Amino acid sequence: MFTRIVKMEFKEAEIDSFLANFEKVKEKIRSFTGCEHLRLLRDKNDANIFFTYSKWQTEDDLEEYRNSELFKGVWATTKPKFRCKAQAWSVGVVEEIAGS
Repeated sequence: MFTRIVKMEFKEAEIDSFLANFEKVKEKIRSFTGCEHLRLLRDKNDANIFFTYSKWQTEDDLEEYRNSELFKGVWATTKPKFRCKAQAWSVGVVEEIAGS
């Protein structure tokens, strides 16, 4: 399993539209084969910056999602709302320290 983090910076006028669309598609994304977790985060200092934080079983699962009609539709709707190019990272856990 690995985590995918995508940073998206939106034009201020597009944020409500992005959030409305995310509400429509979030369960479909989360239900996609191999997606174990999906979270939408917002930057504390810049309200135009959002992150998706998702956990995937395998790289192949993520690639299957990225090649799906679902992703193509989501991305076609989301991408024009950006104020700059999105950034993405696939990361794995090196060490985890749980609280008591």
